[in-house]
Amino acid sequence: MKQATILEVRDLVKRYDNKAVVDGISFDVKKGEIFGILGPNGAGKTTTLEMLETLRPIDGGSAHLDGVDVSSRSDAIKAMIGVQPQTPSFEEKTKLTELIEFFSAAYGEKVNAMEFLRSVQLEEKANSYPEQLSGGQRQRFSIAAALVHGPKVFFLDEPTTGLDPQARRNLWDLIREVRDRGVTVIMTTHYMDEAELLCDRVAVMDAGKIIALDTPKNLIKALLKKGFKKDQHVEQANLEDVFIDLTGKALRD
Repeated sequence: MKQATILEVRDLVKRYDNKAVVDGISFDVKKGEIFGILGPNGAGKTTTLEMLETLRPIDGGSAHLDGVDVSSRSDAIKAMIGVQPQTPSFEEKTKLTELIEFFSAAYGEKVNAMEFLRSVQLEEKANSYPEQLSGGQRQRFSIAAALVHGPKVFFLDEPTTGLDPQARRNLWDLIREVRDRGVTVIMTTHYMDEAELLCDRVAVMDAGKIIALDTPKNLIKALLKKGFKKDQHVEQANLEDVFIDLTGKALRD
């Protein structure tokens, strides 16, 4: 069964000082998939996300989210998306439950704050302040805060950077749970193992252009067909697996 398209991007451009940092890219994202945007620093990944999130104006081309034009209807787009930035920041000296209630009220929603915190394993931190949370806890809380209004699409920009192995794997599970709730996920990451495990499809960017777009499995097959070879060391586990086995999967927040 063919998946419906929720995001259509055509010839998208962003310029700074007459230089195109996003240079005419086009791609579609299907409803209910986890779509990854990969690339080295300066490739244009974050700028692409920020244009789709209406945080930066689009200089050329177009983007439509569920049929709504991103450029001309920013308020409608903001109501349809959730955003988790690279470095989330929150009002200090405010309890997590109060922040969840504040975010939901901003969208005209009323939610059960404890239920949202429970969904990201932060129920015990309900009366804590954001500045008292660990890095992994802040990332999980930012996900909860971004989902209070039931968005159709959820954007994550390098969500696991700087997290320890337990927090990283926990966040992978949480991203899958978000997808399983029917929310389309669009994410950037520098971790290729993360993209390979999580993403249904990935777009590889370099110098502002998309240079490849397919499933991780198909991209790997295409590389092998070109004759690519490397030393084979087939291991049943790696050092991260050892670390998790020795220290446990439980979060250490």
